[in-house]
Amino acid sequence: MSYSSPLPAEFLQRLTAIVPPSWYEQVFATFHQHRTCSFRVNTLRSSTADALAELSALDISASPVPWCAEAFVVPHGQRSLLSTSAAFSEGRIYIQNLSSMAPVLLLNPRPGEQVLDLAAAPGGKTLHLAALMENRGWISAVEAVKDRFFRLKANVEAFGASIVHTYLRDGRTVGLACPEHFDRVLLDAPCSSEARFHADNPASWQFWSPAKIREAARKQKPLLFSAWQSLKPGGTMVYCTCSFAPEENEAMVAALLKKYGDAVDILPLELPFANTIPGLTHWLGKEFDPRLERTRRILPDAFMDSFYLAHLRKVP
Repeated sequence: MSYSSPLPAEFLQRLTAIVPPSWYEQVFATFHQHRTCSFRVNTLRSSTADALAELSALDISASPVPWCAEAFVVPHGQRSLLSTSAAFSEGRIYIQNLSSMAPVLLLNPRPGEQVLDLAAAPGGKTLHLAALMENRGWISAVEAVKDRFFRLKANVEAFGASIVHTYLRDGRTVGLACPEHFDRVLLDAPCSSEARFHADNPASWQFWSPAKIREAARKQKPLLFSAWQSLKPGGTMVYCTCSFAPEENEAMVAALLKKYGDAVDILPLELPFANTIPGLTHWLGKEFDPRLERTRRILPDAFMDSFYLAHLRKVP
């Protein structure tokens, strides 16, 4: 089957080597369709029942997500209604793609723990961490880019995440500044954002190139090493990106394995939805450690963006 698309031909060619043939048509279609809109009830500001009642009064029809009690989806056409609601502007709900909720649920922070969110802006995952921790414990949210940092800080305040402490600093320095300090670490690494490409939005992909992927990977590696250095022995970490590119995903985890060896345990990863595939064990002639198959790539569908996830544990 031939596929016509304004997306970069080289990107689509790479995609055929990443996505199994049985999934490719569905994945390709998502770049040309609009997904449903999803949101998470901010349990620091509202109960789920109260938030749903408030939205129902606006004729917003929210459908539950089976694997996340606070998550709901609404038709794409109701997105503007949702984003202009008082529930959103006053911090009772947070509009967020379902895939962005998965890393936080996987990390599963507990009340009272010390948690690091590295490269945290705009703060959606930070807020989710705080909600799961019931605002008990400590979250260090680090962001290096000034305008993104202030957006993060504003969101933390607006959504009532009182255990979040924001830091404007280079994430590459955190591991040395806070060695083996955190119980859990989340690194949603800055990336080429391939999952956000859309055929109707040339700005989303017009600057894409293999060189951009290599540039992202160069930035990701020191961030990943810093995140790992900050993790306590016995602690767990989630590394994730919204890129399809193995150079930004499997290759990064492979680099961590190479540097830290047996101290890195890649945990088997089970997700409560079907649109996932195992991590790759080879790419463009390069072989990866077979344990990379334990990582997962969420494939896009009508509800979810693509996401890569690796769940790691520091062996004591």
